[in-house]
Amino acid sequence: MSTVGPMRTVGPVRTVVAMLTYRRPDDLAVAAPAFLAQAAEVGASLLVVDNDPDASARVWVQGLDDDAVRYVHEPRPGIAAGRNRALAEVGDADLLVFVDDDETPEPGWLRALLAEHERSRPAAVVGAVVSEFAGQVEPWVSEGRFFERRRLPTGTPVDVAATNNLLLDLAQVRALEVTFDERFGLSGGSDTLFTRTLARRGGRLVWCDEAVVVDHVPADRATPRWILARARRSGNSAARAEVAATPGRLGRVVVRARFLARGGVRMIGGGVRIARGALTGSQVARLVGRRNVQRGVGMLGGAFGHVVVEYGRPAPVSREADAAPQ
Repeated sequence: MSTVGPMRTVGPVRTVVAMLTYRRPDDLAVAAPAFLAQAAEVGASLLVVDNDPDASARVWVQGLDDDAVRYVHEPRPGIAAGRNRALAEVGDADLLVFVDDDETPEPGWLRALLAEHERSRPAAVVGAVVSEFAGQVEPWVSEGRFFERRRLPTGTPVDVAATNNLLLDLAQVRALEVTFDERFGLSGGSDTLFTRTLARRGGRLVWCDEAVVVDHVPADRATPRWILARARRSGNSAARAEVAATPGRLGRVVVRARFLARGGVRMIGGGVRIARGALTGSQVARLVGRRNVQRGVGMLGGAFGHVVVEYGRPAPVSREADAAPQ
């Protein structure tokens, strides 16, 4: 395993905030100005990577008419392709910060990320994400804590992260030769695999709890159907990413066996919760149990190589089909 130590730069640190977008014009109209404002405070720039084959965000982003904003179009489908395009487009920047197009930063977000990176020069700094809902939600949503994410003391080492609030030290990422695996582009999990690989090759990842972004959850996600589908996908991609990140045939066999066991335990525990919820009349307990079952199902499938596709795209309609008689 390679180990890359802290890398010092000469002069000001050049930072790019990268936002991937796919057909979310309303979210983009809120997120881009919010992140751009914080980027401007520290002399950073905003890179918008449009993953829509139709380049639907081009006119809006270019209409910002701000030298600190750059638009690029990545027509290859899949979030991993968009992330790799961001890595390729940052030029001689020192730091790349990934965010999502349905988020907004809390005050001081970017300064906190940069300060934590300056303190110990890790390969990556992982910020916190909190959820806010569009309007009122049913009480069971908050009771079940279905949208709560982990919070850790600043400086805590971690070995896996999402790209919804992630600072990367580009010199270290390039030295360790880590990119996003595009086999995970439509299933999700490429960020899990990326950060696990980065950590296993010697890159340090640390938490920064003061660097907070807000994930704006639309009403159609605060539903049992979405929660269960996300649980299955996350279990599936976690297993697949761990298998892919593990070197050696024997090592991968061990990982598959571990996820088979973990998935089975999740399913059994979920079944117990469902039964308990049925006895007590608790909707939350039943849904928590069902979520655990689905995560276990996803783990089992991922251990066997089955892929759950979350970011599916509509199939293109051929001109012949368009012209077919009705």
